[in-house]
Amino acid sequence: MRKLKTGMHRFTEVHVGDEPGPGGANHEYYISRTEDSDIVPVGEFGNVKFQKGPVAEEGVNGGFMEDLLVIVVDRLEGFQAGDFACRENALALTKIQEALHWLNHRTADRIERNVEGKSVQ
Repeated sequence: MRKLKTGMHRFTEVHVGDEPGPGGANHEYYISRTEDSDIVPVGEFGNVKFQKGPVAEEGVNGGFMEDLLVIVVDRLEGFQAGDFACRENALALTKIQEALHWLNHRTADRIERNVEGKSVQ
């Protein structure tokens, strides 16, 4: 498994669990504690399995990038509504919402061109 470099890799690490597939992207990722963490034993927190192949051809077999971004937006909105509100969270929230906007824009364009869920650009 290939280990990804993350910004806050003191406590957790992310590993790629498969080879690139359709479109050149990987589809399985694992999040675990780092071996260096003396707080708790090393163990897996969970995995993320993304959609592999077009929905129209493969059916729904995994989550989407937008799903993870929606989770992060929800967490940041929670922090911003609580005791941990700060400028950095607000900026991160704005950028993630912008990323969601552009991914949804891409999907809308693909729907309009009748190629959504298909193996065409």
